[in-house]
Amino acid sequence: MEIIDYREPDYERRIAALNRRVEPLADVRELVADVVSDLKARGDVALLEFAKKFDGVEFGDGAAMRVSEEEFEAAAGQVDEAMRKALAESRQNVREFAEKSMRRDWKGTNSHGAMVGEVFRPFQRVGIYVPGGTAPLVSSANMTVVLAAAVAVPEIVVCTPSNSEGEVNPVLLYALREAGATEVYKVGGAQAIAAMAMGTETIGPVVKVFGPGNSYVVEAKRQVFGMVAVDLLPGPSEILTLADESGNAAWIAADLLAQAEHGGDSVVVFLTDSETLLWNVKAELEEQAKSLTREGPVRAVLDSGVQLALVASLEEGAKVVDAFAPEHLSLICASEAREEEVMGLVHTAGAIFLGNYSPVAVGDFVAGPSHELPTGGAGKSFGGLTVDQFQRRTSVVRYDAESIGKAIPVIERFTAVEGLDGHGRSARVRGETAAPANL
Repeated sequence: MEIIDYREPDYERRIAALNRRVEPLADVRELVADVVSDLKARGDVALLEFAKKFDGVEFGDGAAMRVSEEEFEAAAGQVDEAMRKALAESRQNVREFAEKSMRRDWKGTNSHGAMVGEVFRPFQRVGIYVPGGTAPLVSSANMTVVLAAAVAVPEIVVCTPSNSEGEVNPVLLYALREAGATEVYKVGGAQAIAAMAMGTETIGPVVKVFGPGNSYVVEAKRQVFGMVAVDLLPGPSEILTLADESGNAAWIAADLLAQAEHGGDSVVVFLTDSETLLWNVKAELEEQAKSLTREGPVRAVLDSGVQLALVASLEEGAKVVDAFAPEHLSLICASEAREEEVMGLVHTAGAIFLGNYSPVAVGDFVAGPSHELPTGGAGKSFGGLTVDQFQRRTSVVRYDAESIGKAIPVIERFTAVEGLDGHGRSARVRGETAAPANL
């Protein structure tokens, strides 16, 4: 763990180093480019080879990669009632949150009296990646697929890796089906993103790709952007906690460790204006880490991915937060009014959790907003996954004889300057010649 103190001479340099802009490593970029190119050229043949190479699983043919109805039924039989209820409660909260935030059609009139508006239609076929790796992210089924289902996307394709026996965690399969997935394929990694983007003999191409993943998955999304739309580029998990002396050290440490539990390149930052709290949190981190099942990955993050910083004030801490742009911000102050005040200074967090009683885990599993959030500093430019990203916007305009007459002089001003006389004529002719009524 690294300790940063505002009273030390090198504070500005060390705190500034927290500001980052993630770029893909050269070897990751090159490997993904090879995967995308090979899959484009050879389709299912390449996909089957990558499954064997990267996941250690041999499928007899492309059809074997698709989860069958029998597999879904068998999986459902292995999910106990308590898990079903937990999934249903999470699904309900996510769905209700999505329904409140989706965009809706509207109509109005402009200065000419013409009708203008917008219509929002669901994408017809989307692809969603759900990580499986060392921990099947069952919660990601709800945090992605439920949003697509909420806006009635008709074809929801999911790719998730299997184990070496070609099996997917039964709880994950049950969650995907209940969330609304219409097709599920046992394909992981960059090859899954490429398959959904370009299509193979087995997996039909989608129009937009969603979902979190490791550095290879994120880089694949970056490389297929343009062939298809993508939602955002969420990478390794992050948490930044900003707290005053009212913070509970044990609870804060537990929150930080929960994100370190993802291992790998997870990033954990704690900021406070209380020196006592800083040292208490450090001690709690060391002690609590010993009791976690995934102590190995957590320990690796504690050794190299944790920064604890003493800041001069919460206002100074808010500036650090804005520069860091955390995936998750936990903000803890002595009063709700103070939390609202400090939150008003923050513009770049993916999700904000207010107060001692709001662990990031509620956002991971059950609160309602999607847990797919920007990482690596991308929060400066991107928000998290929202339901409207599954909707395609189209503008609508209807002029009549009276309103087009009002628009013609304005149009001709623009066309005269831009030298586009054909544009001007296309409007003017409507003012000179009576048009037939709509049939």
